[in-house]
Amino acid sequence: MILTASDFLHFTIVDVVDVILVALLIFFVFRAMRGSNAVSIFVAIVSLYLLWIVVDAFNLKITSAIMGRVLDVGVLAIIVIFQPEIRRFLMKMGGNSRIKSARNFFSNIFSHHENAAYGPGKMTTDSINELCKAVQEMSDAKTGALIVLQQDDPLDDVIGTGDLIDSKISKRLIMNIFFKNSPLHDGAMIISNDKIVAARCTLPNTSQTDIPAHYGMRHRAALGIGEETDVYVILVSEETGQIRLAKGNEIVAIDNINNLKQLLMSHDEQQD
Repeated sequence: MILTASDFLHFTIVDVVDVILVALLIFFVFRAMRGSNAVSIFVAIVSLYLLWIVVDAFNLKITSAIMGRVLDVGVLAIIVIFQPEIRRFLMKMGGNSRIKSARNFFSNIFSHHENAAYGPGKMTTDSINELCKAVQEMSDAKTGALIVLQQDDPLDDVIGTGDLIDSKISKRLIMNIFFKNSPLHDGAMIISNDKIVAARCTLPNTSQTDIPAHYGMRHRAALGIGEETDVYVILVSEETGQIRLAKGNEIVAIDNINNLKQLLMSHDEQQD
């Protein structure tokens, strides 16, 4: 038995701290799941658990036993149902600046330079110019594009879903890849370490349900990868030619290609 009815009347400082910690845990989990379909399921599970505590406190043995078995089995169901949210939550924890610094420290110790994972997606001024020229021309021609600029978080899983390119950044190559008859145009391009690393990569879709109706699959993919990693994503709409830049759960419209160029250059300067 977890609690008795009399236990509710004997609160100590430890009990208060315990309640506060549980409340904070529920708050942070709820905030991590906010905007996804899992919120209603999470609320239902918490409600069932609280009801089980009350039932057990009043010593309703049969009801308590049934609910206990249901919740025991429900642990496995929670892992399956909340797999995307759990993965996103752990990714956010791993993205913490202190954890990230420790991860990079150990990566540098145990990895040789030539075999190390792709590093921050820094680009030279020439590469930024080539990229922006390609984006502008694709916008004018209404050629859809989805370009991921890797930062600190590794993208090995995403890169593995596409075709390796490992080439210098050039306007002509970018435009050829996203040309509508190209076999590589469907999917995302990954840019890292001043190179086009891969093309035709599959990105995870966002689980958010409150995104604007006019956002298409490219926008959903940009939000999805932004929820799990620290990447920047450049989007070019196939319908309107509109250029957008995504970071995290935000997508902003780029009205002038020079604005995009300045954003990319200022970011690289901040990273130096």
